[in-house]
Amino acid sequence: MSDPALAEELRHTLVRELMSARRAKRDALERGDEEAKQAAKAAVHKAKLALGERGDPWWNDGAPDYNRRMAKNTPYADWFAALGA
Repeated sequence: MSDPALAEELRHTLVRELMSARRAKRDALERGDEEAKQAAKAAVHKAKLALGERGDPWWNDGAPDYNRRMAKNTPYADWFAALGA
């Protein structure tokens, strides 16, 4: 989810940039162009950071951030284990 504090026009611009970068990555993969793929991946990352989809959380609910953690190393360990294989 994008940061709701972003101005609507800026959010639309950033989403267009993100989608363009994703298309560029797809096209680079189809062509087998590693350099273009890496450039497109960097553009995707930059757009996601600007949108607030990556990087520091824009929300502040006081809860710890367990993002990018293995479930077994979080308070969700029992729940995850119960899912089975």
